[in-house]
Amino acid sequence: MNILQILPMLDVGGVETGTLDISRELVKRGHNLIVVSNGGRMVKALLGAGVRHIRLPVHRKSLFTAMRMVGRLRRIIKEEHVEVLHARSRVPAIIAFFAAKGTGASFITTAHGYYSVHLLSRVMGWGRFIIVPSSIIGRHMIEDFGVPRGRIRLIPRGVDLERFRFAPVDTSTNKAEYRIGVVGRITPIKGHAFFLQAIARVVRIFPKARVLIVGDAPEDKAEYKENLKALIRKLKIEDSVEFLGSRGDIPRIMSGLDLLVLPSVGQEAFGRVIIEAGASGVPVVATRLGGAVDIIENYRTGILVKPGDIMEMVDSIIKLLKNRPLAKNLALEARKKVEKEYNLVHMADKTLKVYQEARIGKRILLIKIGAIGDVILAVPSIRALRNSFPGAFISVLVDKESRHVLKKCPYVDDLILCDRKGRDKGIKGLIRISGIIRRSFFDISIDLQNNRFSHVLAWLGTVPRRYGYNNGKLGFLLNNGLRYKKIKTGPLEEQFRVLKKAGVNTIGASRRLEIWPGREDFLYVDNLLKDAWVREGQPLIGINIGGSWKTKRWPLKYFAKLSDMLAAKDMRVVVTASKGEEELARDL
Repeated sequence: MNILQILPMLDVGGVETGTLDISRELVKRGHNLIVVSNGGRMVKALLGAGVRHIRLPVHRKSLFTAMRMVGRLRRIIKEEHVEVLHARSRVPAIIAFFAAKGTGASFITTAHGYYSVHLLSRVMGWGRFIIVPSSIIGRHMIEDFGVPRGRIRLIPRGVDLERFRFAPVDTSTNKAEYRIGVVGRITPIKGHAFFLQAIARVVRIFPKARVLIVGDAPEDKAEYKENLKALIRKLKIEDSVEFLGSRGDIPRIMSGLDLLVLPSVGQEAFGRVIIEAGASGVPVVATRLGGAVDIIENYRTGILVKPGDIMEMVDSIIKLLKNRPLAKNLALEARKKVEKEYNLVHMADKTLKVYQEARIGKRILLIKIGAIGDVILAVPSIRALRNSFPGAFISVLVDKESRHVLKKCPYVDDLILCDRKGRDKGIKGLIRISGIIRRSFFDISIDLQNNRFSHVLAWLGTVPRRYGYNNGKLGFLLNNGLRYKKIKTGPLEEQFRVLKKAGVNTIGASRRLEIWPGREDFLYVDNLLKDAWVREGQPLIGINIGGSWKTKRWPLKYFAKLSDMLAAKDMRVVVTASKGEEELARDL
């Protein structure tokens, strides 16, 4: 499989490390990997793993640069025959989303962070599938960005167990020095200030405790790092704290720690360092936030504390430094959990499964927003579509009043409801429904409605391949339109012409109409007939007196005469009508 991953930079960090790890593993399995970024310190390791790197300025938050990069990336996708395009950050995701259009590459995102809710962040929910590393991020994407649950794929990050070797905790209580580590970017959300205030109290009990702060501050957070240094001087713990900066030898650093602390005060997407510590045999204290809650079972695989609670943090650190058997048990259980749930092989297996699902599983939208009778007449087409694409996800855009026809249809995975008489009336409704279609990432739309509204919906919904009749009613919006022929054929034959154009096998396809009544429907009919004193075996004739247009309705006097004739032959008439036609029924 030809896979392209895109992210801003390849400097040291959780996103970058995850990109490198998954690339290494997939190359081992025989896949072709390309990474596009603006470069960084990890490029050398990437190339050493047999992964191609293409340097482009995809990190710049400039509209002009992003527009220029769309064309550059599209050429790469086509030249390299990329099948899966995987974006791992917001600006690269915008570039990748538009570059993938019309290339056949499946666009996938990984939501690595707890994003602020604004327009730029929404792109992370535009992928065919959205990979999330923790349940908190999954809920965030569903609740704050409206991503359908069916497009979320939970894949926790994995650690390379060959790089992070397990070493049992030293349970001796007379150690000369204890090393406590904090690993991560130096930003306010990581809680360094809160942690340092706790450490100032810990060193009173363990004066030889040494704190290693691994990571550095981004350019726009340089002042924050200086503020931390000032806090260290104020707390008089300069001799206990050391800044190591960004490091590429995290496995070696982990092997020398007695304790890892994750003191975050804001939502963490996952907490990669927790599983790295678990793989290395290092006990962990973390705040009860975000992804840490998914990973750590309190007092089984680590200790969770309340964010910002200095004394609870102090007590937990001291407890693990004093009670080394407890620390050893926590580390052993954490290692077991990492081996079972958070190893790189499992992550690669799940990621490949998502790639395959995106590449092979088609998503098809069939548009039929007509009346009940029109929807029933579309059933043979839906059945033929399912027979031709048994593994596809098939959704039908149907009118709200006609939805019951397909409610139990076994050929359909989902229904999109359109209320053209209510909230979806006019431009506002057009925008709402097209937004649903766009967020559903269909590969194909088959328009059996064939009017201006339906053509615009598929076009605004950015469906790559749009099939239907180019009948002059904005039919140019269909990029796979059929020329309408004025020949006397029935509706099924007209529909089958469109299906054939879309690659559906209609040869020998059944024209049989179907509906799928449920148990409650049969009970309703049984009670209706019982109350009307209909005897068993008596012939019943249903007569529907309504119609979409008055000009299509048979005059009531003819219905009345026909009913009398049937009654004379001992046949009972059951009158059916739609809501709003009760007066017509009373007149009959």
